[in-house]
Amino acid sequence: MNEQTIDAVTTVLDESPPRNFTEGVELAINLKNIDLSQPRFRVNEEIILPNGLGRPIAVAVFARGDVALQAKAAGADLVIEDPDAITEYGEDKNKARELAEGYDFFIAEVAYMPAIGKNLGSILGPRGKMPEPLTPDMDVAHIINKTRSSIKLRSKDRKTFHAPVGRRDMPADKIAENVETVITRLEQVLDKGVQNIKSIYVTTTMGKSAKVR
Repeated sequence: MNEQTIDAVTTVLDESPPRNFTEGVELAINLKNIDLSQPRFRVNEEIILPNGLGRPIAVAVFARGDVALQAKAAGADLVIEDPDAITEYGEDKNKARELAEGYDFFIAEVAYMPAIGKNLGSILGPRGKMPEPLTPDMDVAHIINKTRSSIKLRSKDRKTFHAPVGRRDMPADKIAENVETVITRLEQVLDKGVQNIKSIYVTTTMGKSAKVR
């Protein structure tokens, strides 16, 4: 493991003042020499963290029949079976926003995707939460388990953006391993790799930050 990474994470955990809640730990990523006005250069990746985020990940599934039953058995936090419910969310923007903010990941059978795009696309899309399409050959339980350890790394058109990598009550080495996983993927997908990275800092939600790269 990169020594600078573990040192930075340890510094942040040790020197940030205590709070009356458990803070998240995230990366602040700053890019350079890249034109993010062109969508092909933007970062839009789903990354499985080796040690998860240290908190429950809420997953909502749009499915019916056997797939809905399998999703419930796999521990999905919400299963929406009635297509009319999607229309109802579309007609009530406050309810739609509550849905978007209440769940981290969405999965949907492909038959639901047109209605979701029409009614919820404007809410879920900007948040990077459009559902992962579930085709008949896919195992919904596997997808649910995968998403519980995943994050979405999205730059949009901004050269500075953030990515969660854990919580303050996680061991420093586990957070550091998550950090290295995100950085490795980032270097792989950027047009010029590490040359497009200006700096990366690790920080708690409200506390100290330390440079990783």
